[in-house]
Amino acid sequence: MTKIISVHSFRGGTGKSNSSANIAARLAASGRRVAVVDTDVQSPGIHVLFGFDEHIPGPTLNDYLYGTSAIVDTAHDVTGRIALSGANVAPGGALYLVPSSMKAGDIARVLRQGYDVEILNDGFRELVKGLELDHLIIDTHPGLNEETLLSITISDALLLIMRPDKQDYQGTAVTVDIARRLEVPELLLMVNKVPSHADRDAMAADVAEIYGVEVAGVLPLSEDIVSNASGGLFSLTDPGHEWSVAIAAVADRLAG
Repeated sequence: MTKIISVHSFRGGTGKSNSSANIAARLAASGRRVAVVDTDVQSPGIHVLFGFDEHIPGPTLNDYLYGTSAIVDTAHDVTGRIALSGANVAPGGALYLVPSSMKAGDIARVLRQGYDVEILNDGFRELVKGLELDHLIIDTHPGLNEETLLSITISDALLLIMRPDKQDYQGTAVTVDIARRLEVPELLLMVNKVPSHADRDAMAADVAEIYGVEVAGVLPLSEDIVSNASGGLFSLTDPGHEWSVAIAAVADRLAG
């Protein structure tokens, strides 16, 4: 049975897309069939982590949303990126990316016209069936809007990413409350970009107590991640790094 996982943050800049890409890659490397969908059609970016530039070859999510392509045809097989990162893929593992378009005209159309979010819901189900997925990971648009609420509603698990920042604390509280009202089966928190001087175990305990939600991981603020500059799947290229170890633990927790 497929597990649908939404990765979300109330504000931008939390490292959501980087986390989504690395979690998806870890799951695929372990032998699972995984697709990650970039639903941030207003400001897409996760494709960069899989080696694409602004000229994405073939159809994108935008083509599906406006009826010119089947969604399965927008899924790019990026399993080879795992091997390029120096990791092995266990038998049966596969990784697909459904990117959003970086063309200015396509983004302007989304901003001007919007799209039918129910079509997106149908697309998720078609992807699950067509690609025989074990995991579907939805990289959401930050904040709360109709598309985000839809993604949360159909998800088996919601991973909320926050920074140790007062604005993030407040926004995450709102999102947790909404997720509970929507009765998301599994709700997890991940704290990212934590300063090196902080006690990460104590922070995990504090955050869990504040929200009454399990904290799947507390990840350090790392100059190595900044230097990587979305240049690839860092958790695979440097698996022994403390950030990579932490993201691997989050992926393992979500795999259950």
